[in-house]
Amino acid sequence: MTFVQVCLNGARGAGDGAVVPLSPGSLADSAAAAVAAGASDVHVHPKSPCGQDTLSPRSVAATLDAIRARVAVPVGVTTGAWAEPDAAARVARVRAWTTLPDHASVNWHEEGAEKVAAALLERGVGVEAGLWSGTDGAERFAVSPLRERVLRVLAEVTDPDPATAEESARVLLAAVGAGHGRPVLLHGEEGGAWPVLRLAVRLGLATRVGLEDTLVLPDGERATGNAPLVRAALGG
Repeated sequence: MTFVQVCLNGARGAGDGAVVPLSPGSLADSAAAAVAAGASDVHVHPKSPCGQDTLSPRSVAATLDAIRARVAVPVGVTTGAWAEPDAAARVARVRAWTTLPDHASVNWHEEGAEKVAAALLERGVGVEAGLWSGTDGAERFAVSPLRERVLRVLAEVTDPDPATAEESARVLLAAVGAGHGRPVLLHGEEGGAWPVLRLAVRLGLATRVGLEDTLVLPDGERATGNAPLVRAALGG
């Protein structure tokens, strides 16, 4: 069976529609429905009270506690630089977390990525190495002393064009190679989400889907939540 991670909300906000879960309660409801639909893992962006991505210990704990009360699968969070632009401050946030996620994604092209990853590993948190197409993330990761210690590699295709996203994915996979012995999860975004997901399934790779990556089903219909996206990804 295909490993499908559900990415519940991403950096989206209220402007993307009420279907996108933002509060801990709505994220927990959405996670529970997605796992019931077949998701094996959860990726979430905790939000501040005003709906912005945050790494604050209070928001991370509230989000993780709410989701874990509803699901038994691993739950991970973002450490994206947009949530905390200063690299040293991101490391400090990770070290201040009172409730730890099972894993956290670290975008390897971002300044301070290795320090953030090291702080996570020191705390026993799995690291998902985010290697984005169109960046030098794969090249940086290839020479990183942490490359064999990460939980998995996220091959993230940023090409939103459905006509070219699959080729962009193949170029990225060539750069990633065998992931330095780590499992590879391949996914796309927006118009490229479904073509890249179908490629991942054909190649036998783990993948992900959710309202972070796309707001629509394969037929272009607007998704009513994360669970329908997961069912579509699994062929249901």
